[in-house]
Amino acid sequence: MEEKKTTTRAAERALDILLCFVGKPELAMREIVEKTELSKSTVFRLLATLEAKGFVKRDADTEKYSLGFRIWELANHINRSDDPAILFLPEMERLRDDIDETVSLYVRDGLERVRIQAVESQQAIRRVAPIGARLPLSVGASSKVIVAYTEGDLLGKVLFDPMWPSGIDRDLYINQLQEIRARGYAISMEEREAGTAAISVAIHSRSGNLVAALVLSGPISRMNEEQMIRYVPRLVKAAEEMGKLV
Repeated sequence: MEEKKTTTRAAERALDILLCFVGKPELAMREIVEKTELSKSTVFRLLATLEAKGFVKRDADTEKYSLGFRIWELANHINRSDDPAILFLPEMERLRDDIDETVSLYVRDGLERVRIQAVESQQAIRRVAPIGARLPLSVGASSKVIVAYTEGDLLGKVLFDPMWPSGIDRDLYINQLQEIRARGYAISMEEREAGTAAISVAIHSRSGNLVAALVLSGPISRMNEEQMIRYVPRLVKAAEEMGKLV
């Protein structure tokens, strides 16, 4: 039993190391130690194993680590026939071309939202949206869309999450969810990042289930509330077209 626990712990730690590369393509071992809070000897040993298996590679000149080709081999075997990140990309690109603001796609993972696809604006000043970013469900337009349209006890879990931000009023949050369901979209103004705004709508499958949140984001200098409301019909149309694919 003890051997099984040790093996499981080692696997969890190796996965934690791989997750360190989300949003940052190269990392020094010191950075990995800081991110995982593991000992240097443990990180060194696990990196050596991951490198031997091809999951990470080490640059001999910079001594930094990056993801190896084995990761991409696995990714290529994902069932892309029902992968929203692949299926919805053409419509996301059309939406970006029409409005020229950054378009993102979020799905829920536990009490977080994960950006699984993004098409950035071509304007000089734009919202940069790294794929793989994980964010809480308590803040942001897409977070509220996900919670508003998810059945079950998700709302209660979000409200009583120990990581709930102290500056956010729970009653106000609940009222915002009700407004989202009534009007069909969510808006956020500098909720998570200063100088940025976003508008989000839900993507539902043909069976009516929530698939993802579609988001348009950019600088508040171009995206005030009045302007974002004008985008609603185009966003809804894009979400409907995406929903027909799943």
